Amino acid sequence: MVTATSILPRTGEFNVDQVEPWLASLAAHRSAKQIERLRGAVADAAAHHVGEVMADGTGKLLALVQTADILDGLKLDTETLVTALLSELPGASDYDRARVAAQYGERVAAMLDLISRIRDLSATGARDGREEDAEGLRRLLLGLADDVRALLVVLAKRLRLMRGLKRLPPEAQRTVARETQLVHAPLANRLGVWQIKWELEDLCLRYLEPQTYQDLARQLDGKRREREAFIADVIARLQAECTRQGIRAEITGRPKHIYSIWKKMTRKGVSFDQVFDVRAVRVLVDTAAQCYEVLGMVHGLWQPIPGEFDDYIARPKGNGYSSLHTAVVGDDGAPLEVQVRTRDMHEHAERGVAAHWLYKERGGGDAELERRIHWMRRWLENPEDVPDEGDDSEFEARRIYLLSPQGRVVELPKGSTALDFAYAIHTSVGHRCRGAKADGRIIALTQPLESGQTVEILTIKDGGPSRDWLNPHSGYLATARAKNRIRQWFKQQDHDVHLHAGRAALERELTRLGVPKPDLEQLTPRFNFQTVDDLLAAIGRGDLSPVQVANTQAQQARPDPEREIADRARKRSARPRSKGGPQVEVAGVGDLMTHMAKCCKPVPLDPVIGFITRGRGVTVHRRDCPVVRKMDAEQRSRLAEVQWAGEQSATAFLVDVQIYAGDRKGLLRDISSVFANEEIDVLGVKTQSDRRHERASMCFTVEVRDMTQLSRVLDKLAQVPEVIDVRRQT
Repeated sequence: MVTATSILPRTGEFNVDQVEPWLASLAAHRSAKQIERLRGAVADAAAHHVGEVMADGTGKLLALVQTADILDGLKLDTETLVTALLSELPGASDYDRARVAAQYGERVAAMLDLISRIRDLSATGARDGREEDAEGLRRLLLGLADDVRALLVVLAKRLRLMRGLKRLPPEAQRTVARETQLVHAPLANRLGVWQIKWELEDLCLRYLEPQTYQDLARQLDGKRREREAFIADVIARLQAECTRQGIRAEITGRPKHIYSIWKKMTRKGVSFDQVFDVRAVRVLVDTAAQCYEVLGMVHGLWQPIPGEFDDYIARPKGNGYSSLHTAVVGDDGAPLEVQVRTRDMHEHAERGVAAHWLYKERGGGDAELERRIHWMRRWLENPEDVPDEGDDSEFEARRIYLLSPQGRVVELPKGSTALDFAYAIHTSVGHRCRGAKADGRIIALTQPLESGQTVEILTIKDGGPSRDWLNPHSGYLATARAKNRIRQWFKQQDHDVHLHAGRAALERELTRLGVPKPDLEQLTPRFNFQTVDDLLAAIGRGDLSPVQVANTQAQQARPDPEREIADRARKRSARPRSKGGPQVEVAGVGDLMTHMAKCCKPVPLDPVIGFITRGRGVTVHRRDCPVVRKMDAEQRSRLAEVQWAGEQSATAFLVDVQIYAGDRKGLLRDISSVFANEEIDVLGVKTQSDRRHERASMCFTVEVRDMTQLSRVLDKLAQVPEVIDVRRQT
């Protein structure tokens, strides 16, 4: 845990006489040039903050030096300490950013800008104390932090404030502690800065659950001497064993934090005495092989507790954490936890490179957030080996984090606009959006937003989106969510238009194919629609082809699948035989020969009627055939009801295709080529030219397999140059 150095006073003022002793304590691990930069930063801070005090009564200069001292304990670079010392300058009336950048470098000035921005945002997301708001704010701060050191300065400043929280009023204590618990401690956890995380969590528990904290502290203090004596004995025995085996080991009692004890008791539902790691030691060695040797010594000296051994060296955690954890029964019968790791593993864990926030917080994985945090940890581990943000394409942020005026944090892909933000807030807000403000200034709806901006959407009372918003070249939208919501709106608004268009398209297709109108009520569930209007609107939108609907009438005429086998056997003896054409059934008549009338050429789906001839079986006509309509009473008495058979053999049938076109050379050749390409036999053709109006009328008698082939060839004929109209002649 990070603790304030004894050189610095805990409260009060920080005078010039105390500067040099503090700088001297830093000189052991910093160069003379670095110490001089820090001396200049202290002088700047002292000049600007004369007589100023923090909320807890601490002089502002002392608070800044304490913050820098915390960061020095984390072994951070001099630029970070300089930034901490100057962190209260932004916002002051006499703050000169250009002077700071010239004197201390642009990176220090940029970090100060970022810290100022974070300070303005830090309390916003947690104002209602809701975890979801705090999580959004944590993501926002991580998204803003182009330089991880700025976040570390913010965390160090918060730790300093928490250490002096007892000097604030009780209500203020709870407010600050709650904000710290929701935002700052989890941030330290995610960055893996354990020293700050542990102390923040303990201090939060102290002010949010004072009775629980005092009870646990009392139980720890009540057995402190006994525990310290026990730990000293364990260290001595284990140290002697390591020396005997020639292992250079550093063994210490591992501090157990009150918050960690409380959380384990709460999570497992156990008492204080059942927490295994209240008494714990940590062993640091040189190599991984020595870790296992020491583990063997521990299990040889004390009896291991079954199920309480974890090997995070052979199987490191997903975040890179490596160590051996075991629990044994001490000589007094109480549990003892032992951790064994190398010195490199310890440094890796303690300084924040191996964060296990996914394990601790039990949160779901987020590849983008983990990638960004990974870059930050790489910097913490070795700043020299990590490129600057401008040179590191891997670090470039792929998401932005924005605030609504009510403090809601909205996460969007990089490049998102105010319209994307509006639809992320609510669909109705997006539909009624007509303008936007970012940080109080009017912006264009096509302007990409930046992390940390507070976005306000300007709406109208009633209205809808513009079709221009969906234009990919307009730059209005970047998110699929917003685009889908707009498409759904237009889909609903255009329902009536699509309905009329679909009805017209279906009637046109039925007329072109020369087939009767199907029962749309029966077809609606077949195409998974609720109503006939939905079916027709789908045709109008292009989601469903009218020829699909027309062709399903053939399927309607087929027997029910469950009755098909039985009906087939029953009808086989009564079914009239045809001569290679489509099959029909003559009601109430046995085995009669049937053939299609050449005058009207009926095909399956056409309403038909039979005429009983003398010696030639039954001639099948269309019901609207002119020959049938002209029959006298005696001939009509020989009419018989017929229907298409439930099954049609794979055979061709004749149709007449009527074509009207502009008369030109090569027209007949081009039309014949279409039939040839579709492998359709042309059995007859009649052509007539009107030279006066330069029009040609053609009627082709062709043989097609089914209605699908007929529809396809009609479409291709319609595409022949100069063709005006093409349809099946009825």
